[in-house]
Amino acid sequence: MAEKKDYYEVLGISKEASEEEIKKAYRKLAVRFHPDKNPDDPEAAERFREATEAYEILKDENKRKQYDRFGHAAFDGGAGGFSGGGGFSSSSFGGMDLNEALKAFMGDFGGDSFFGDIFGSAANTSRRASQGTIIQGRNIQIKLPLTLKEMHDGVSKTIKISHKIACSSCGGSGSKTGKLENCMQCGGSGRSRRVMQSIFGQMVQETVCPRCSGTGKSVKEPCGPCSGTGVVSGDEKITVTIPAGVSEGNYVSVEGKGDKGVNNGTFGDLIVVVYEKDDSIFTRHGIDLITEMEISFSEAALGCERIIETFSDKVKVKVPAGTQSEKVIKITGKGMPTLHNEKSKGDILIKIKVKTPEKLSKEERELFEKLQDLEQKPKSFFHKIMNLGL
Repeated sequence: MAEKKDYYEVLGISKEASEEEIKKAYRKLAVRFHPDKNPDDPEAAERFREATEAYEILKDENKRKQYDRFGHAAFDGGAGGFSGGGGFSSSSFGGMDLNEALKAFMGDFGGDSFFGDIFGSAANTSRRASQGTIIQGRNIQIKLPLTLKEMHDGVSKTIKISHKIACSSCGGSGSKTGKLENCMQCGGSGRSRRVMQSIFGQMVQETVCPRCSGTGKSVKEPCGPCSGTGVVSGDEKITVTIPAGVSEGNYVSVEGKGDKGVNNGTFGDLIVVVYEKDDSIFTRHGIDLITEMEISFSEAALGCERIIETFSDKVKVKVPAGTQSEKVIKITGKGMPTLHNEKSKGDILIKIKVKTPEKLSKEERELFEKLQDLEQKPKSFFHKIMNLGL
């Protein structure tokens, strides 16, 4: 079984996050990964399930305390942990399944106002369509590669996006004359009805009108450049602000910068997903930064000092005498900041590598031979006695 992810990491929050921050983080993930918005994406469904599972634990004060103390073992019967109660079952806590996640989500956020935000172009479109009004354009997603320093400091980036914008020829209406008329198929209601016979009698099935896509309007004289849709492809430069402490997979939502909806519809949102570039010095592990430092035999034996450059300043590192290869030296508070709390930082972990010289000069060889002779000689009276077997 794959190792379970840390719940705080799943939601992209710190362990000090407030109840409101937990709810807000889950809300963003639900907007992005809900299965109804991603019907053909099993990875999105899995992300939604993971986020819901994490939220169900962290939103509950008692469960959160148990999780903070025992981790996932708190819910598998180990470590004297907590089990049972709270909206979903999980005997071995391999995690809630997708159906349980959907039920938990409905139980927490089944209200109409939240659904409007969660489903955006999906739920809002269908609700507006039922009223014969406006269609919202789809959300679009782009990847934004950032260096570790940019993720450490926070950064503003100007990026170029390609999306659907209003057709300038018709002003976004899709009509050559700018006029729309009621859809002939639904009579302007935006809904299509079909009567079916069953063993229980007549049944009426109501769906979004396929001809007008639920707008209730149709174009009599379509605009040429946009073929009657009211939208065309266009490029735009926008500035995106990324906060300090983000991790790969975190994202920023830019409202109204997605695709424009057809026939004077509204804009969807732009989802900017952060990706981490490789760094030549540091490797990131959570909020800690890991690096290596090579030192010579003599530096390892006698000790030495080095200066390393962090993302915020330069730091003097003292390597004590007698340091062995693979020893880790920690520099406290110089790692990555915590998202939402820049003052809280991780550490820099420096792994020492004692370098063995591959080629020796004549003088170096003579010195090493002398050192070898010294190492082979008895070092004390006690050592001599032990060698004599007394």
